[in-house]
Amino acid sequence: MSLNTLLQRIELAGNKLPNPTILFMTLCLFILLLSALSSWLGLSAVHPISGDTINSVNLLSKEGLHLILTKTVTNFTHFAPVGSVLVAIMGIGVAEHSGLIAAVLKATVLKAPKQLLSFFVVLTSVLSSLAMDTGYVVLIPLAALVFVSAGRHPLAGIAAAFAGVSGGFSANILIGPVDAILAGISTEAAALIQADYEVNAAGNYYFLIISTVVISLVGTWVTEKIVEPRLGSYTANHDSSVSDTLLAQEKAALRAVGIFSLVVIGLLFWGLLPEHGLLRGADNTILRSPFIKGIVIIIASYAAVAGYIYGKVSGSFSHKDDMVKGMEASMVTMAGYLVLMFFAAQFVSYFSWSQLGAIAAINGAGLLKSLSLGAPTLLVSFIVMAAMINLLIGSASAKWALFAPIFVPMFLLLGISPEATQMAFRIGDSTTNIITPLMPYFGVVVAFVQRYDKEAGIGTIIATMLPYSLAFLLSWSLLLLVWIVMDWPLGPGAGIYIAQ
Repeated sequence: MSLNTLLQRIELAGNKLPNPTILFMTLCLFILLLSALSSWLGLSAVHPISGDTINSVNLLSKEGLHLILTKTVTNFTHFAPVGSVLVAIMGIGVAEHSGLIAAVLKATVLKAPKQLLSFFVVLTSVLSSLAMDTGYVVLIPLAALVFVSAGRHPLAGIAAAFAGVSGGFSANILIGPVDAILAGISTEAAALIQADYEVNAAGNYYFLIISTVVISLVGTWVTEKIVEPRLGSYTANHDSSVSDTLLAQEKAALRAVGIFSLVVIGLLFWGLLPEHGLLRGADNTILRSPFIKGIVIIIASYAAVAGYIYGKVSGSFSHKDDMVKGMEASMVTMAGYLVLMFFAAQFVSYFSWSQLGAIAAINGAGLLKSLSLGAPTLLVSFIVMAAMINLLIGSASAKWALFAPIFVPMFLLLGISPEATQMAFRIGDSTTNIITPLMPYFGVVVAFVQRYDKEAGIGTIIATMLPYSLAFLLSWSLLLLVWIVMDWPLGPGAGIYIAQ
């Protein structure tokens, strides 16, 4: 069976699943019933940090019913993908409505060599992980516009960006918030065996730099050799195509936006570079600063103002209400997304309340620990296990908080550094993000895809992204094995092995 035939069968099978909203409604009911059965069977696990027994919780009990009745609204309003997506879409909506995005595409992307477009999209998407959620809500829809404007299939652009943003989430050339979070957890776990061991945020830095290049190259190859040929040609039925030329007033408007952009960049540097800069955090750092936490607001505000400036100078905005109309037009397309996110939020909460995800993660970790494998095999097995568990639990920090107290001490006793264990986890955690509907932003991608293909469903996304997932898993694992064999440092002062 050829790869294309296999992917076609996966897509057909996946698209036989009900509408994503109906699917999440069904999954909510399934979790409620499964929680009751698990509680009746007495399923449990011992938490690796506290030693407390985690019991499955019956959500059909009196207490469970109270949770559902009192938390349903806040489950939705506090669901991370909802607010950030809507805010970003409003800002970008102004930029798109004014014609700014189309003009930028004409001035830049359409002039770029075709062979570099896929690489540029994947690389930019990988680097966007530094800004947390920005890649999902900004780069993925922009990648579709970039591809369709270059005469290529927009779903290939979405796939390339999604692969970089989510599948390459653990790669970057800069240290980000996730590095600091995971390093802190690793340090606490290492202290169970070696009290003075400290994992710093740069512990995987050298490996991550090379990973960024590898993932970008692999993602480019998959896009152009597997995904795009399978998608075929695209007949534009979406109002995102642009002509090849810029009018004089459009060029003037772009210059005005360029001046505004330089002012914004200057203000950001002014707020970030000084030790006590306005945009730095309470501890005068950037990683935990309002700048990082509010990056979506900054981007949305920039896009809205830049779009307004472009519209006024180019003449596309002739009325004072045009800016608001751009926001409204962008929000109209998000109605289906909001309905989907309501039920997705309930499902994620039910899964958390029932403790079924934590129990599955802890018991799976215990199984791998009992195999007593050699160091390279153990690390690769750990990658595979993390990839599988990632299909059930989305949060990297939540999974690492469960895994680290088991695997970091165990591998440390085998002479494997906590940094190596952490990197193995990060590889597995990233590579299957793009094929699990439980990933919080999966619904975002579905919504973006359906702008261009109304018939697309969950199966379409999974079949399209599966080649990326497998290619990333294989290439990243091989890269780590090469690192182990060569005994190269993973980061400053962080080797694969430690002296025993």
